[in-house]
Amino acid sequence: MIGDTPAEASPAASASDPAGDKTGADTASAHKPSQHHSEGHGHHASFWALALGSIGVVFGDIGTSPLYAFKEALHAAAGDGVTRPEILGVVSLALWAMILVVTVKYVGFIMRADNKGEGGVLSLMALAQQAIGKRTAIVFTLGIIGAALFYGDAVITPAMSVLSAVEGLRTIPALENSISTELVLIIAGVMLIGLFAFQSHGTAKVGLLFGPVCAVWFATMALLGVSQFVANPQILMAINPGYAVQFLAEHGLAGFIVLGAVFLTVTGAEALTADMGHFGRWPIQAAWLFFVLPCLTLNYLGQGALALTVLETAQAAGKPFEEMNWFFEMAPLGLRLPLVLLAGLATVVASQAVITGAFSLTQQAIQLGLLPRLNVKRTSETQEGQIFVPQLNSMLLIGVIVVMVTFQTSSALAHAYGLAVTGTMVVTTLMAAIVMRQMWKWGWPRVLAFIIPFIILDFAFLSANMLRFLSGGWLPVLIGACLFTVMATWVRGSGILFEKSRRDSVLLTDLIEMLKARPPHRVPGTAIFLTSDAEIAPVALMHNLKHNKILHEKNIILTVDTRNIPRVHESERITIEKLDEDFKRVTVHYGFMESPNLPKALGICRKQGLKFDIMATSFFLGRRSVVASATSGMPLWQDRLFIFLMRNATNPTEFFHIPPGRVVELGTQVSV
Repeated sequence: MIGDTPAEASPAASASDPAGDKTGADTASAHKPSQHHSEGHGHHASFWALALGSIGVVFGDIGTSPLYAFKEALHAAAGDGVTRPEILGVVSLALWAMILVVTVKYVGFIMRADNKGEGGVLSLMALAQQAIGKRTAIVFTLGIIGAALFYGDAVITPAMSVLSAVEGLRTIPALENSISTELVLIIAGVMLIGLFAFQSHGTAKVGLLFGPVCAVWFATMALLGVSQFVANPQILMAINPGYAVQFLAEHGLAGFIVLGAVFLTVTGAEALTADMGHFGRWPIQAAWLFFVLPCLTLNYLGQGALALTVLETAQAAGKPFEEMNWFFEMAPLGLRLPLVLLAGLATVVASQAVITGAFSLTQQAIQLGLLPRLNVKRTSETQEGQIFVPQLNSMLLIGVIVVMVTFQTSSALAHAYGLAVTGTMVVTTLMAAIVMRQMWKWGWPRVLAFIIPFIILDFAFLSANMLRFLSGGWLPVLIGACLFTVMATWVRGSGILFEKSRRDSVLLTDLIEMLKARPPHRVPGTAIFLTSDAEIAPVALMHNLKHNKILHEKNIILTVDTRNIPRVHESERITIEKLDEDFKRVTVHYGFMESPNLPKALGICRKQGLKFDIMATSFFLGRRSVVASATSGMPLWQDRLFIFLMRNATNPTEFFHIPPGRVVELGTQVSV
């Protein structure tokens, strides 16, 4: 929305409701069969090319988890020494976590709940709202929680992944004594600063390397694993889930702590749904089932086999079991340095995927009205997903560096890593249940039969990660709480201001009748008044009449409506309603994955008979100066936060790509 209320700072909802109630076309579209975005690529990219691309973008995060997941899980199990059943139990837990969480839940089930081919927590929130027919408090709150926790993950993942790769230098004997913690931090810091600095140039070119780099990475992991379990094939017994169950049964609370560490093996599973719009469901599923999962399985089996070999050697020599950086120790000494370099590349890809995901999530949040306008720049004219959000990029970089310096090692960061992801997974499961019940019209017995096992699994991992709260799990919770507060404040403040504006304004139909009774002075040309509420007379129009005492020959009341679908077809972009000879009401419709461009959209008006020269047209924006009120609305601290967010929102002229020389701003003051 744009125009004369601060709610205009979030172009999110329909003109009649800032909360985004959707009826009519949106609700109807919810029941059409989904058309996956991959079908649109059929003419210029084959199925397997999309699958290869997904290996880099979708599986970058989960693909780097072998660097630290098994090491941390075995360390958590090694409080009183390590035994053979414990090694088998940890490996079995890792394998079955991937099978149950990623394969069964996400690949087999959650990916079916797509929104016109798009996935991710906000897309699922929009789909749930669409299914219900309006925004409800529970769906809205779940969506905000899921989005807020994702930002926590986006800060931790780059620091965790890159640190774990650089720490591999310590496994090279010639460098072992010269690689200090400070040097690791410096190398990792330089890599991350370079990665974030590159974002403004776009990821299209480097993105071409994502798939091949990660394909080599996964193949290397598989070969390393095979080289180890061929030497100790006993590890294949870990495929039996009985070892996982036995481990948890025998270790009690300690087993639960290990389960929290084992969850590191499935971090990144949310990316399977978040990136559906770029690659399509089937290429992602095929890449996981036929390549990524087998490679990860072989690698974890290999790390377990190496641990068994080390244990047997230690027991034979009467020495204690020595913990190692198992991933890098699998490689021969001569290949350690190339492996560290490859790991560095893979972690940069994983970090890039998370950063790109954060940009995409932010664009969706802005369009859905959860965040104020931010400057979203397109870095590619041909690829819709190539965007850059400068403010967010700077905040993420600062957050990643602070987190890295605070925790210093990947082992310390591992305690912070799982809580944000498990929280998002719980949110995803709950919203999927709403979609099943409301959109798919499943009966409650069928819904519960699917959801209860997944909820039990999610809460088991969530509880396990809660045990790590004081040792680092507080970090994503803190980041998520801050983002939740920002989003909730923005939505509530926008809603309060929207309602207050309605109470203090004149209905547009009433104004038209007044103007017929007392015609003002007319001037040639077209005036476009941008507003968040098409039912009331825009503040800019009222000021123009009151102070300038004029009315243009043609007057367009323009509203931007963001629907609960990813993209709106060009044929449905514009709705024109004639009010009388002087006024027309134009609504521009966008999906939550689209970047608004008003001049481009208004060009469609000509095809519908509304002709005007945009370079000879004046755009009138109403800008409200908001002051805090201690007696009404939100608490004073929330008022101040809302005002801060408003002042730092991107100017609507820039956000909507309006020619700056054609804009007139008229303002007033209002309290919240």
